[in-house]
Amino acid sequence: MSDYINRHFKWFTLGPAAILLLLLTIYPIINLFFMSVSTITFEQAQETWAFTPMRNFQSLVDDDLFRIALWNTVVFAIASVIIETILGLALAILVASVTAFKGIMRTVLIIPVLMPPVAIGSMWKLMYSHDFGVFNQFITFLGFGPVNWLGSTSLALISVIIVDVWHWTPFVFLILFAAVEGLPKEVIEAARVDGATNRDIVFKIIIPLLMPAIAVAVLFRTILAFKVFDQIFLLTSGGPGTSTEVVSLHLYKVFFAQNDMGYGAMLSLAIIASTIAFLLVGQRASAAFGGKR
Repeated sequence: MSDYINRHFKWFTLGPAAILLLLLTIYPIINLFFMSVSTITFEQAQETWAFTPMRNFQSLVDDDLFRIALWNTVVFAIASVIIETILGLALAILVASVTAFKGIMRTVLIIPVLMPPVAIGSMWKLMYSHDFGVFNQFITFLGFGPVNWLGSTSLALISVIIVDVWHWTPFVFLILFAAVEGLPKEVIEAARVDGATNRDIVFKIIIPLLMPAIAVAVLFRTILAFKVFDQIFLLTSGGPGTSTEVVSLHLYKVFFAQNDMGYGAMLSLAIIASTIAFLLVGQRASAAFGGKR
C-alpha cells in the first residue's frame, strides 16, 4: 500500500486542486453558454430565463458597434504589443549589458507596471488635458497650438496606445531581462573572439536565443491587450464617437448599462472566439516567418 501511495503521491497531492480548478473553469463556461442562448429578465425580485437562441445570435449579427470595437481592439493589440516588445527587448539588452547600477535601473523601469490602473488613468488624463496638460504646455511653449489628444477621433486611439506602452513595456522588459541574464556567456564571448560586432551579437545570437521568451511575452501581452478596459474607460470611455470603443468596454455596456445578460453572454463567447482566432493566426504567421528564415 505504501509503495502504491509513493508512486502516485503527486496525484494525491495535486488531484484535489486540479479537480477544484477544473470545476471552477468548466461551470462558468457552461453557465455562460446557457446564458448566451437565453433571454434573462428580472421581475419582482425573480430571475426568469427564456430559451431564445436565435435572438442573441441575430443581435450579434446586427451589432455594428461590436465590429467597430473588434477592429479597434485588433489595432490596439497589434500596435501596443509590437511597440512594447521592441522597447522591452531593447531595454532588456541595454540594462543587461551595464555593470553599474543595474539593480537601480531595473527597479526604476518596473515602476509603471506596479502602479494601480486608476492612478495611471487619472495621471495621464491630466497630462493629456487640453487646457493645462503638460504636453500641451510644452507644445504651446514651442509656439504651436494645443492638441486635443483625447477628443480627436484621429488621435484618441493613438493616445491610449501610448499610455498602454508606458504601462506594460516594463512587463515585457522583466520577462526578457530574465531571459537575457540566463543566456550562456560563453557563446557571446566566443563570438567576440571571432570578431563579431555588437550588432552581429544582438541580431544573430541574442535575439535568436531569446525567441522562446519573446514568444511568451508576446502571448501574455496579446491576451492582456485584448482584455484592455480600465485605461480606456478612464481616459475616453470609448469616445470620441466610437474611435476608442473596444470589445471589453462594449461588453461592459451591454451587461451593466443595457442589462442584457443573455446577449452579453453571447458577446462574451464571440470575444473569446475572436481572441483565440487572433492568437492562432498570429502563431501560424510567426511559424511561417520562422520557417522562411
